[in-house]
Amino acid sequence: MGSTAVEQENRLAPPMELSEDERKFRYRAGAFLATVGAASAIAGFSKAIMSAKKSDPKYFDKGLHGSIALHEAGTSLALRALGWGTLYAILGTGTICFGIWKLSGAKDMKEFRESVGRVFPRIPKNDPPKSRTEFEGLTDLMQYLSTWGKDEK
Repeated sequence: MGSTAVEQENRLAPPMELSEDERKFRYRAGAFLATVGAASAIAGFSKAIMSAKKSDPKYFDKGLHGSIALHEAGTSLALRALGWGTLYAILGTGTICFGIWKLSGAKDMKEFRESVGRVFPRIPKNDPPKSRTEFEGLTDLMQYLSTWGKDEK
């Protein structure tokens, strides 16, 4: 509350020039996150396929190899559906984000942040915290959340 607009802008503004080490670190971090995301997607899909195979191996093998009655094997159909679903999800999200960016009329990230900041309400600072922030365990947290906001009588 006591900070000036210039101090807030300096605090929120990203650094203009990144050092070579910082740029390399960001690329490595992005590559790491992409790798972890891809690995978890592959692991999840593989677990789903293995679960289907374990629950009914006879029909799984029938779907895997296909037959005269089936036009396409079940796993290849599932992989094709996964590919199209991924493509639609990425293109849809990208289109929505690009549309919001263009509708805001921003030329760079700073202008976009300012225009979005004008639209959304300000979040008040919680300093010092007005409620508990430390809990002994999950049970203590759940107990606190179940009674939070109720009038004590």
